[in-house]
Amino acid sequence: MPTRRRFLADLGLACASAAVWPAALAAQAPSRQTGPRGHEFVFARLRYDSGDWDYNPKVAANVLDAVIQYTNIPVYPREVVITAEAKELTAFPFLFMTGHTLVRFNRAEREGLAAFVDAGGLLFSDDCNHDIAGLYAKSFEQEMRQTFPGAETLAKLPNSHPLYRSFFRFPDGPPQTSKELKGWCDDMVHDYLRGVERGGRLGVLYSNKDYGCEWDYEWRNKRFRSEDNTRFAVNVVVYAMT
Repeated sequence: MPTRRRFLADLGLACASAAVWPAALAAQAPSRQTGPRGHEFVFARLRYDSGDWDYNPKVAANVLDAVIQYTNIPVYPREVVITAEAKELTAFPFLFMTGHTLVRFNRAEREGLAAFVDAGGLLFSDDCNHDIAGLYAKSFEQEMRQTFPGAETLAKLPNSHPLYRSFFRFPDGPPQTSKELKGWCDDMVHDYLRGVERGGRLGVLYSNKDYGCEWDYEWRNKRFRSEDNTRFAVNVVVYAMT
């Protein structure tokens, strides 16, 4: 969105950030400006007071590495941490949220998230419990139905959804995670993701598959894996950026 790009071009470090430095960006780090440029993908993480929002700290580095590896999308090499009521939130195209415990937003936070989605942003909420009856799942779903009321709120995404072909093709829907296959929590493999559509576009992507734990490893160790499990993250990023 042009307004978002103009805003990001002028945005300094108005919110907290942590260095993640994928190898492809390390060399240019000393000369970089302090804030993201308008054309860069920014991995923004939602900070909320009620739960463990900062779980899985290595996710950002791994996702940024995957975006660099597979696409030509320029990235900002720092995770930006931001709250739902921050005025800068609508400048970002993507917002990651995770945790195990209670999710509770106040009125200002709900309004901020609604404005973020209505501005074209994508909130990706990933339940670390991967348990549809767990505290994170129940409380997050309540918050979404209050923030985005409607009969289709958190409806299952069909396997034909554009998200599953935005870059790599996932004809069978969302890829499984090793966390599900170990049979923890609700002892089931979730063969779907859910979401909130606004204006014909996905504004909230909701997962009980625990992608956060799946992607929470040192990005340099990806070469030891027989299959890159961060490819689906690339689809999410490309969808959010286009």
